[in-house]
Amino acid sequence: MFIGEAPGETEDRLGRPFVGAAGKFLEEMLGRIGLKREDVFIANILKCRPPGNRDPMPEEIEACWPWLMSQIKAISPKLIVTLGRHAMERFLPNQKISQIHGKVLRREIPEIGRQVFYALYHPAAALYQGSLRKTLIEDFQKIPKVLEAIEKNKNDQENSGDRGSDIEKVEKEKKQEALF
Repeated sequence: MFIGEAPGETEDRLGRPFVGAAGKFLEEMLGRIGLKREDVFIANILKCRPPGNRDPMPEEIEACWPWLMSQIKAISPKLIVTLGRHAMERFLPNQKISQIHGKVLRREIPEIGRQVFYALYHPAAALYQGSLRKTLIEDFQKIPKVLEAIEKNKNDQENSGDRGSDIEKVEKEKKQEALF
């Protein structure tokens, strides 16, 4: 499951998230990892566009939260990929996207329980800041490995009670990659 900030003008009009330039880039990145848009669920923190396309206000996020929680509960995703700082901040407060992008984090969310998150820069940020494009693509290409680790961890837990070993290995590998 991918969660962004809010609909843009076209998205708001069409009622479908990520249909503009950022959506095309998202679909391109999905293709790079062997997925199509139809294989994933894409949502936004806000369900309608903020006036003037400004940043979401806390009360707007709170007002839309029950709908997002309903979507997450219905889908029960293995992984929630946050797209951009606004989505990241809602699930992983007090973090900086520049420090946690491309990292696997687990967190307990009262409405949905323990969940695995993977923070990415927003595709639009990579379109407007070319320097982020390579970083976003590299982080995105790690998603299959993250999903594999989640699945293996789930199987290990069912078979032996081991908690978190493969996810922690992925996290450790990412820390090691950061050293080079």
